[in-house]
Amino acid sequence: MSASAAESQPVTSERDTASLVTDSDRIEAGHPFKAGLLLHLKPGWHTYWKNPGDAGEPVNLTVTLSGHLSGKADAIEWPAPERLPEGPLMSYGYTGDVLLPVTITPQAADAQTRDTSVSAHADWLVCAAVCVPEQADFHLDLPTGAVTSSPQSPLFTQSAERQPRPSPFQITITPNGLLTVQGEGLSSQAVRQAWVIPDVAGRIDQVAPQSLTVGQNQMTLRLKPEEGFAEGKSFTGLLELRDAANEKSVLSFNATPVAAASPIPENGWLALVVFAFLGGLILNLMPCVFPVLAMKALAILRLHEDRKHFQSGLAYTAGVLAMFGFLGSLTLALRNTGLSAGWGFQFQSPLFVAGICWLLFAVGLGMLGIFELPVISTGQSVLSRYRGLSGDFLTGLLAVLVATPCTAPFMGAALAGALTAPPMTALGIFLAMGLGLACPYLAITLVPNAGRFLPRPGRWMDIVRQSLAFPMFATCIWLVWVLAQQGGGNLVAVGCAGLLALGFSGWLMNLSRAGGASGRSRPVTLAAVVIALSPVALLPLLSLSSEISTDSVNGAPDGETAFSPERLAALRKDGKPVFVDMTAAWCITCLVNEHVALESPFVQKSFSQHGVTFMKGDWTRKDANITAFLRDHGRDGVPLYVYYPSHAEGRVLPQILTPALIIRAIEEK
Repeated sequence: MSASAAESQPVTSERDTASLVTDSDRIEAGHPFKAGLLLHLKPGWHTYWKNPGDAGEPVNLTVTLSGHLSGKADAIEWPAPERLPEGPLMSYGYTGDVLLPVTITPQAADAQTRDTSVSAHADWLVCAAVCVPEQADFHLDLPTGAVTSSPQSPLFTQSAERQPRPSPFQITITPNGLLTVQGEGLSSQAVRQAWVIPDVAGRIDQVAPQSLTVGQNQMTLRLKPEEGFAEGKSFTGLLELRDAANEKSVLSFNATPVAAASPIPENGWLALVVFAFLGGLILNLMPCVFPVLAMKALAILRLHEDRKHFQSGLAYTAGVLAMFGFLGSLTLALRNTGLSAGWGFQFQSPLFVAGICWLLFAVGLGMLGIFELPVISTGQSVLSRYRGLSGDFLTGLLAVLVATPCTAPFMGAALAGALTAPPMTALGIFLAMGLGLACPYLAITLVPNAGRFLPRPGRWMDIVRQSLAFPMFATCIWLVWVLAQQGGGNLVAVGCAGLLALGFSGWLMNLSRAGGASGRSRPVTLAAVVIALSPVALLPLLSLSSEISTDSVNGAPDGETAFSPERLAALRKDGKPVFVDMTAAWCITCLVNEHVALESPFVQKSFSQHGVTFMKGDWTRKDANITAFLRDHGRDGVPLYVYYPSHAEGRVLPQILTPALIIRAIEEK
């Protein structure tokens, strides 16, 4: 190349063409200029951004000056990438033509020469159905002189236009992944679609949907945190926005962590309040609330003045709202101390599932009359001492206390809503739920002579109460099934042991009641209480059993072995069928094939039935043996799948696998 050229000799492969370009034909000490790796990717191929996503490797570029001037740069000024979803994985990168620039500020070095050599080394990965690592060294000479634009300068202008611009908005993120953006200009017209691209992989689930809510001058995105999501630390990345005309803009941001959730859009809290009210209505159908409602129905029968009806309803409603207000305040206190993080995922914990199962089983036993829950018996004794409006108020408090342990899913939903709302909205959610619980009774008190429409108390009340125990037991069966999914037979055995202890405790309670108030019944009652509490001692076993089960599930598949030419030759000499999988951690096609096909239980069963040895070659780090194997089969990248039948030559399988394709290859003679 001539000394004034601003583009190096290109390096060409079957997949792309690469060269080094500069934005100036001449350079001068102290005056920054730009150099860059110019890639022309052929259709169907792509390379990767600084965060490649779930698979891939970022481009590396180092540019060095020598001769009259010196300098060095390796920090790429990354253009905004494209999202490249493929199956259950997400990658970020570039297709078509892309320029990856760096900025260099030359310094005087050797006065004996007037020219400066620009040398660069680049490593990049290109992928389509296969992934191929590429590298090249580039060189060009630039004379010293006043900086002038080169013919390649427009490429750098275009690249600058693709650079993300700093966000003008205030952005925060909560420990549960709620990203809130606030600022002038945000509206449903300005933001129709939005997506977050993190700077670092492993912090959020990059494939999970990001639920968007837009209000006036505010928007929120619900992200799904992963293990690498560090609470209390800033979260950086790109925010991709599309308006009503589908015009795209990309902003770089640094989200500030906040302990409390950011405000909900102006219309969002109304929906939460409506759903909370409906949830409160549903609470009236829960079995644990029925004893309290029955007591209030009997109280209405005793009332003779419609005015007192309504006063009774108001007092009962005040008690319900007071208790829900207390629960709301307690929830806010937990949220501010950070104890509520991850609340919505409680059913992923075997400890929580087993505890709820045991609680509901105890409730069911109480409804059958085997023993009574302390909160009900205590409440009834308290209410028997208070008449009038004070008794109605206490009944409202009791209704909420009794409903709470029997309605874990509904309370969990209310807590989840409160945890994503500001303090006043959170309290509104709880009060709306309380109003829903009190609404039916309050409505009855507005009807004149309501007592005439209510059935008389009798044996039917006991039958209804006992029959409602069986939905409780059905729920327990479902929770035991959840334990089986979480940890198999070990967790089921521990969970059922807790149910047995509660059942035995109820039997002892019956014996104690049969003995009356004599001194002989006291040891039996004490034993019943101790046994009822004994499931707490099983909680550590739940955690241990879960770990043991997880270890067994995550074990290596039968017949898997690391690739080596010697091992492969020995297996083929013995007539053993072998399936060779050449893969790498950065190969997105490889990972998709593993999830979809190779880990399929049908494929694993076929391997076992036909005695196939599964041999894996990991090319994440360069391996000479794997490189030679790839070249022997006409490949320069992964994935590569070769099946060797017994005493036969190997057959290369397609790069995109399905379970049926693998099984058919194994069963062919």
